[in-house]
Amino acid sequence: MNETTPPSSGDTTGAPLAGAQMLHTMFRVRDLDKSLDFYTGMLGMKLLRKKDYPDGEFTLAFVGYGGETDQTVIELTHNWGGDAYTHGSGYGHVAIGVDDIYGACDALEKKGVKVIRPAGPMKTDPSIVIAFVEDPDGYKIE
Repeated sequence: MNETTPPSSGDTTGAPLAGAQMLHTMFRVRDLDKSLDFYTGMLGMKLLRKKDYPDGEFTLAFVGYGGETDQTVIELTHNWGGDAYTHGSGYGHVAIGVDDIYGACDALEKKGVKVIRPAGPMKTDPSIVIAFVEDPDGYKIE
């Protein structure tokens, strides 16, 4: 390869994005306490950090299964004004892997979590088992 030959797709060697990784996904939430209870109490994530920004009138809370340097986490943003949010037509879901999807769904449902698609095989690929739950703001979690 020479200077005029573009790198192949996915090759970031020496490029400004070499070593890049996903850091977090951000959700705007109406009730931060409810959301923290869902992600930590129901899904078993840890509260990694939380900070109020009085000048901006918002609070950020980061939750995840591991540290921010090792794993992708979720940023929960609570704007103090209390405006209603819409998810938009482009949002899909966040996926979490578990060892026992059936047991996880049963346990979450018993805790009052809304299971919107019970655990079961995908219609288009029965070798893959999926389920969907919903957080307090209606975000879908696979």
